[in-house]
Amino acid sequence: MVRTLFVFALVLLSGCTTVVIDEYRRSNGELAKGDSVVILGRRHSSDYETEPDLIDCVGRQLHNPDAGLNIIPERQFVDAMYPWFEPRTAPMHLRSLDRMLENQELRARLETYGVKYIIWIDGSTETTASAGSIGCSIGTGGAGCFGFGTWDKESDYEASVWDFRDQELSGKLSADAKGTSYMPAIVVPIPLIARVQTNACKGMALQLQEFLLPSQTTNQKS
Repeated sequence: MVRTLFVFALVLLSGCTTVVIDEYRRSNGELAKGDSVVILGRRHSSDYETEPDLIDCVGRQLHNPDAGLNIIPERQFVDAMYPWFEPRTAPMHLRSLDRMLENQELRARLETYGVKYIIWIDGSTETTASAGSIGCSIGTGGAGCFGFGTWDKESDYEASVWDFRDQELSGKLSADAKGTSYMPAIVVPIPLIARVQTNACKGMALQLQEFLLPSQTTNQKS
């Protein structure tokens, strides 16, 4: 078992975001030629859903066939496996997936796609606080705005890496991103946006790459 903690401080011209990546690893990634990875968002809760754009972002960041990382787009995979991976029927645990694989049609479809890992991402991005105000007016001299506003956002995501062939949990990692956006207004409002969700996506994708391709990452570092 390997447990690591990574902290990224990302300061952008548009704002400031801090991303913390926490990883728990039971085994290293083992991708062979022809293997594929599926990244899916948890949407079983009525309170929130893991945003499809976050899932697409992680998939785009990771997809690199030349390096051996072939990511199947979420929508394509869910449609191909209908109805087994719809929000109401998708397996919540490995035991559920094991029972589902008793269905030979589903097993055959998964093997056709060469699925080695199924990565479930659970979480969301929310606005946690806001302050300040901006007022605008129109007069004989023209229109203008004056004031200052801020708002904080937090992204909290957890990825569970399932080894489809070995029927085991290979590991988990979490991404916790926080950032503050600013809106100063002197005549014209100028938004300085903290890309909280985007930076959570990039941090998670970088760590998943190291998780799935440990040998290549080691060679790059050496």
